[in-house]
Amino acid sequence: MTVMSSAVSTAAVSASGVARAFGSVQAVTNATLEVQPGNVTALIGPNGCGKTTLMLMLAGLLRQDAGEIRVAGADPRHDSAAVRASIGWMPDQLGSWDNLTCLQTLTLMGRGYRISKDEARARGAALLETVHLGEFADRPARVLSRGQKQRLSLARALMNDPQVLLLDEPANGLDPRSRIELRTLVRDLAAQGRAVLVSSHVLAELDEMVDDAIFMSKGRTLGDEAAAHVADAKTRYRVATLDDSLLRAALADSRVPYDDEPTGIVIRVGSDQEAAQALAWLMSKGVPVHRFGPAGSALEQTYMAMEEERR
Repeated sequence: MTVMSSAVSTAAVSASGVARAFGSVQAVTNATLEVQPGNVTALIGPNGCGKTTLMLMLAGLLRQDAGEIRVAGADPRHDSAAVRASIGWMPDQLGSWDNLTCLQTLTLMGRGYRISKDEARARGAALLETVHLGEFADRPARVLSRGQKQRLSLARALMNDPQVLLLDEPANGLDPRSRIELRTLVRDLAAQGRAVLVSSHVLAELDEMVDDAIFMSKGRTLGDEAAAHVADAKTRYRVATLDDSLLRAALADSRVPYDDEPTGIVIRVGSDQEAAQALAWLMSKGVPVHRFGPAGSALEQTYMAMEEERR
């Protein structure tokens, strides 16, 4: 996984120096990012840091005060129709017509993209099956749970077969199985060549879903600083043993630095090969290792470290 810090013209989505204020409140001060075709990119930051405002500008639903945005090669300020045709937008909460059925909701969305009624209905039915809502096709949207509305929102975002997907907190309200299915679906969509930008607070799950990550804080995207934190987090491996005293002794005798944390002893390795060598070395020293692996989500560790620095 890499952390992106600058935009290039070949990106499916790019932003450079983007800013937006609401009166005296500067929601976004300097945002720069890129999302490549075939990639899933995470947008990560605390509440109020400007993530949703940035997503709305990328979706062409809000005009920036400064900076440049390109979506599928189009500028939202001058060619909003092209941008809308190329993106699928999934907001944090589904705004639905409660009296319409799920299938009617998707059919109406398809008609808005000038898809024929029959094709829109067929596409909507197929998408409901994809998001496991087929049994709700003829039920009104008001009967759906929070998680089911999230799945309907994702289906709606896919109605126009978009090149770019902008997903704002897509896992909110989803049960564990639905979250796993969401991860699989998002990876499949990227494998089809779509560019996916996803904002989420479920950082451990993002580790398994995304290719790139963009961190935001106080209206700014963070480049090299965040990249350094992610790289450092990836070197941290936790060692769980049946006798920590033997582990500490082996590390001390060989002058191997380690962190003795409440959750276990953490050492640092520079690569998968070094990790394999470290495990083999520990076993050769008679250390009874029963668990050895990354100390946790690299994105989660980076987020927490950066939040600590900003307190």
